[in-house]
Amino acid sequence: MKPLADLPPFIYGTTRLGHDDVPHEQQAHMARTAIDAGLWLHTSRQYDHALEVLGAAFEEDRSKVPPVIVKLGGGTADDVRATIAENIEPLGISSIDIGQLTGVGAFADDMPSGGPTLSDLQRIKDEGLVGRFVLEIFPWTSEAPLKALRAGHLDGLIDGYIFYLNPLQRFAANELWDELLAQDKAIISMRTVAGAPVHELRDVPGAAWKPYLQERAIEVAPIFERSGIESWAEFCIRFAHSTPQVVSTVGSASREENLRELLAYSQDITPLPQDIVDELFALHRRWSDETDIHAELWSM
Repeated sequence: MKPLADLPPFIYGTTRLGHDDVPHEQQAHMARTAIDAGLWLHTSRQYDHALEVLGAAFEEDRSKVPPVIVKLGGGTADDVRATIAENIEPLGISSIDIGQLTGVGAFADDMPSGGPTLSDLQRIKDEGLVGRFVLEIFPWTSEAPLKALRAGHLDGLIDGYIFYLNPLQRFAANELWDELLAQDKAIISMRTVAGAPVHELRDVPGAAWKPYLQERAIEVAPIFERSGIESWAEFCIRFAHSTPQVVSTVGSASREENLRELLAYSQDITPLPQDIVDELFALHRRWSDETDIHAELWSM
């Protein structure tokens, strides 16, 4: 079986479950809705008190605890172990199904040469603390995994790659993106709908959290309109699954109707027409060279 081939086409991101601007009862309801729908969950200690919300929902029926993907920060194996402990305790679980690594620190330094951090991380898998690892990619962290991929140093350790991938964003730099496709690596796309509908990002002041997103929405809106697809959620899910290497997409929602919409369009997915995909990919390639690889750390 291809790595990560067992993942569902849509995974619920719990980014907003712990936000103070979302009422606690609504957070708990959304957690139960996702669990009852049989969804995999993507979560993190970084998401305010999302872990506590999920832990309480898990406790209601331990027979329904879903698989979880957890962001594991830090550049050393010790950092990763500490982050695992921070996450599994509030969730009330003993291991993590998929751990999301970030290529920073000693890990980034050791990737191109196959240094000792890679073996240290492999031991965490061998011990069963984490079932599989995926590597999170940013424009500013693309160089080390590109070298490691070409050298084969991540084989066996990294089961897939995860990054923002939607009509307005592709956080793998061009060379790394090309290498992932050439090697047929499993990809999990994140931020399914780019944060908001494209017309909202284009027209509503403050909807785009950075100016570049509004600028890109101006370019993408005509493509979306020309597609004839009425729903931005449908357009984005079909876009993600227009790349054969993409096994799943992670999307967040704080309202049940938005989650239900994402779920509805995650059934029997038809890729977008190839001419639309090609047009969006051409924009991605230009944006990556013009903006993304020059961005300051964590600025996008």
